[in-house]
Amino acid sequence: MAVGANKRVPQAKVDKLMINFICEGLHPFSLVEQPAFRDLLLALNPQCKVIFRPTLRNRIDGAANQLKKTLVSHLSKVTYVATTTDCWTAHQQSYIGVTAHWIDEETLERRSAALACQRLKGSHTFDVLAGALDDIHCQYRIRGKVVRTTTDSGSNFIKAFSVFGEQSQTKEAESESDQDSSEDPQAVYVDTLSILEQDSGLEYQLPPHQRCACHLLNLVATTDAAMAEKNNETYKRLSRAAFGKCQAMWNKSGRSYMAAEIAEDQCKLQFIRPNQTRWNSTYMAVERIIRIIQEKGEDAIRNVCEEFKVKMLSPAEIVFLTEYCTVMKPLVTALNILQSETNTHLGWLLPVVFQLEAKLSRLETTSKMCLPLIRAVQDGIEKRFGGMIKDPELIAAAILLPKFKTTWTERADIIEAGLVYVRQHLDQMAEAAVEQVGQYSSDEEDFFSSMKSRRSQVTAWFDAHPRMMSHFLAPYSPFLNPIEEFFSAWRWKVFDHRPHDQMSLLDAMDAACQDITVMSFCK
Repeated sequence: MAVGANKRVPQAKVDKLMINFICEGLHPFSLVEQPAFRDLLLALNPQCKVIFRPTLRNRIDGAANQLKKTLVSHLSKVTYVATTTDCWTAHQQSYIGVTAHWIDEETLERRSAALACQRLKGSHTFDVLAGALDDIHCQYRIRGKVVRTTTDSGSNFIKAFSVFGEQSQTKEAESESDQDSSEDPQAVYVDTLSILEQDSGLEYQLPPHQRCACHLLNLVATTDAAMAEKNNETYKRLSRAAFGKCQAMWNKSGRSYMAAEIAEDQCKLQFIRPNQTRWNSTYMAVERIIRIIQEKGEDAIRNVCEEFKVKMLSPAEIVFLTEYCTVMKPLVTALNILQSETNTHLGWLLPVVFQLEAKLSRLETTSKMCLPLIRAVQDGIEKRFGGMIKDPELIAAAILLPKFKTTWTERADIIEAGLVYVRQHLDQMAEAAVEQVGQYSSDEEDFFSSMKSRRSQVTAWFDAHPRMMSHFLAPYSPFLNPIEEFFSAWRWKVFDHRPHDQMSLLDAMDAACQDITVMSFCK
């Protein structure tokens, strides 16, 4: 139906909709010159003019530049930003991608934006990666605002941050990086000491480094879980026999559409094939086979095996695969939680890890065949997250989240380390504010400052922000919890002598809390 005389669509709106259609659908620019496409638009709006490819390209370039200016303007109002970056190769070309994440100060919701997806020429050496990332941070004027940058465990990313980055409190074993199968095969390793001797390390300025927790959990589920076969010969034989038969069924169903139809006819479900680049794919593939057995019976799988000319799973192998799914399910759930794009923050990391360890410990008493797997997964978690568990900043991040506070672990030493971290930062902020107050007060006022009223700007801020008070400090019982005691004891330390145009101390504390919780592990 044509847009007739009743309503005429402006040419500017037609051009905008056309650009959105091309960009969101990732269509080639040449589409606008195809006769069928032009006929479609002219039939809908005979009075419109269909732009050609050069004009479309220029319009998209202009829209991209305008969007970048808008994003730079928005980020200029943000106090703290976290970024994630990755490097990959596709169609014989290398790319680097960077995303930014921050907490909206009004809604406390996480916001995200893509900063770059650009060509990366040459070998992916650590200095090339550092230069590209630093340049992107500078383009968006967030170089001094980035609190952490999240990457995978690729050796060159780790080396880039160890040479050019700020050292965070997490003591990672950077030299023991785990290699991802997707890492650039042209990676060049350079002696860090020689680089430090040649350069002061100030050529690029990178923020503290955060290893991607999802990538680490994936390594636990694959590389570390495979160590179970090296530690127990019985488990090794059973595992290889069961997975060998499963792999044969996966291969048959994936290589022939007729085989796939046979599997669907017999099982009423299709098989899921594992994929190295897709996390949790092995678990989902095994879980699908167990689901078919539970819903359709062993005869369904037996019929498929007969058609595929593959040996049927033995009863022991079926029990093994069932236990495998039971053991790996908490790990899969943890990975899915940390992959959330909206709600997950840095404060979720340690509660997820501690709950995962607790669930694995409970499975030790019930597992009959997969105890070596449980041990291997536990060792992998300790190996890859052991340093993070002791990081007071990560502990404080979990404590400051209302969802967890101090309920996510029973280890008093862990909670105490986080509370000490919070207390130290509050004291430092109070001392800094008092020192700044001294610049505007007389000697007489300083002499009698201890007699000032405890009703200060800090208390006024709490009164003016009841939502923040209830959001972070709501008590679980009639007694104040440890965090509330810290804040209550801290209120009287700062007195109301600062100019009104200065940012309030509690506003700074609010931003600091956002700093701690801003991270996301996304790719």
